[in-house]
Amino acid sequence: MPDRTLHIAAAGLPRSPCAAGAVVDLRSDTVTLPTPSMYGRMQTAALGDDGLDGDPTVRALEALVARTLGKEAGLYVPTATMGNLLAVLSQADRRSQVVLEESAHMFVSERGGAAFSGVTYIGIPGVAGAMDLESLALVLKSSSELRTDLVCMETTHGNAGGAVLPLDHMRAVWKASSDAGVRVHLDGARLFNAAVALNVDPAAIACYADTVALCLSKGLSAPAGAVLAGPSATMTSARRLRKMLGGTQRQIGVIAAAGLDALETMPGRLAQDHALASRLSEALRAVLPDGVSISTPPTNIVFVDLPEAAPDSLAWAEALKECGVLVRPWGPRRIRLVTHRHIDAACVDAAATGFRRAAQSLLA
Repeated sequence: MPDRTLHIAAAGLPRSPCAAGAVVDLRSDTVTLPTPSMYGRMQTAALGDDGLDGDPTVRALEALVARTLGKEAGLYVPTATMGNLLAVLSQADRRSQVVLEESAHMFVSERGGAAFSGVTYIGIPGVAGAMDLESLALVLKSSSELRTDLVCMETTHGNAGGAVLPLDHMRAVWKASSDAGVRVHLDGARLFNAAVALNVDPAAIACYADTVALCLSKGLSAPAGAVLAGPSATMTSARRLRKMLGGTQRQIGVIAAAGLDALETMPGRLAQDHALASRLSEALRAVLPDGVSISTPPTNIVFVDLPEAAPDSLAWAEALKECGVLVRPWGPRRIRLVTHRHIDAACVDAAATGFRRAAQSLLA
């Protein structure tokens, strides 16, 4: 009897993901499916109890991420959100503060973690995801009742349209924080996209942070999981805290195996996603009226900003869905589009056609 799992994996998507009128899914790079080789690694993964004496596949993944990022140790976690929270819990004392750029994902979407950590999240202004260094210096020198224990950066920066932090900026944040005796954490959910855009090794970015959270289930295409990496002592503390949060996953090597394969096979193709995002941006400029603003993507995220007189982003999402294009409203007047492994040139052309049709119906 044929192996049904491998059959499904091999069948996957057609050679052109947008052949035969298939839906173009630009909502996020989290929609990526595992590759056939990932399914194969999952079937043959060596397993153990990660809550007792350890899972060998998880240990291999943690070690690989640590080596890749130039860190002492790694910790496998269900999500990068948990990785970021563990970074805060293991490095910031209660009644201290964590400083972030005010549009950072950790500040906008994850600061509810303060309910668990007992710390205060402070947002400071920035440009293209890069926090204002003068504002950072003022916070670090402040004699307020809350001591700053952690400074957090994000690259690529999701709310800044996939912006990549310049290494000089990261170095300046690292030096200012270190001189003040403050640790630095990097939300590196799309760190490999940043490394490709800068044409550097991931460790050349990660060296400007004590801890780094890396997501495996976005452009790298693993089905789930993230790794927090940093000093061994910090990871020991984070492992204890992970158990307290219910993050122990037992024989999770069956999923970690896909993460291993993702790290070994996926980073080299991320440049294709960036190139297709640029092509998508240009295609949309050609079909949408001048009042609609299209971002120039630094990596794999395109923003479409709608004029005040136009229907809102929810109306556009519904109209585009009718045209076979899935997008994500990113506020009332902004639409986010993300390219990934299942998007090719035919998908970009189909998306542009869908936007043209939606514009004809919404802006008539």
